[in-house]
Amino acid sequence: MIDFPESTKTNRRIPKEAFYKHLSLSTALKSKFVSDISRIVAENSLTKENLNLVKDSEIKEILLLSIELKKQDYDQRIIEAIAKGNPHKLVFLMSYEDQKQLAVYYQKLYMTEWMPEAKVELHLSGDSLEDIWSGLVRQIAIGPDTQISSKMSLDDQLMRQDEIVQLQQQIKKLEKAAWGETQPKKKFDLYQDLKKHKEQLEVLIRG
Repeated sequence: MIDFPESTKTNRRIPKEAFYKHLSLSTALKSKFVSDISRIVAENSLTKENLNLVKDSEIKEILLLSIELKKQDYDQRIIEAIAKGNPHKLVFLMSYEDQKQLAVYYQKLYMTEWMPEAKVELHLSGDSLEDIWSGLVRQIAIGPDTQISSKMSLDDQLMRQDEIVQLQQQIKKLEKAAWGETQPKKKFDLYQDLKKHKEQLEVLIRG
C-alpha cells in the first residue's frame, strides 16, 4: 500500500490540457495525451508543512500523480515530458484496469513492473523532503532483490541498478543463443559465458 499521511491527501483532478498546453511537445506526442491517458489526479502533495518536517529543503513539494490509462502500452515519453516540464518532484502511479505501475523521473525514467494494486508499496522515510525524495526514487528504481549499501550515494545505487539490468538483458540473449546453438563447441562456450555473467550478476545483487 501507499501509506502517505492523511494530511497530504489532495485528490485533485487535473485536466490533461493543463499539461500538454504548457509543455513543448510535438503534435504527435500531444495526440498521445488524448489517445493514451484517461485522466490525471494529484493524489498527494508532500510538503515540509503537512509532514511536520524540521529540516529545510531545496525541494518544496513532491506530488503523487495517479494516471488512469486507456491502454497498457502507453507512450512513456508522456511521463518524461510531464516530469521535465514540472517544477515539482513527481511520483507517478499508472493504472490500467486492475494493474498498477510506479514510475519516477530521476535523470531518466524508472518504472516498476505492472502489478496488482495490493502489491503496490511506497513508504516515506527521512526528516527532509530531499531524504524523502531519495527514498521514493530508490523504492521505484531499484529492484527489491538488490541489497543496497547505506554508504552508497543514490547516484551510485542507480548506476549499480543499471548495470544489473544490462547484465540481465545480456543473460537473456545468451540463454536464447545457447538454446538455439547446435554445434557442441559453440554451445559449450556460450554456457561458459553465461555462467560468468550470472556470477557477475550475483555479485552486483548481493552487494
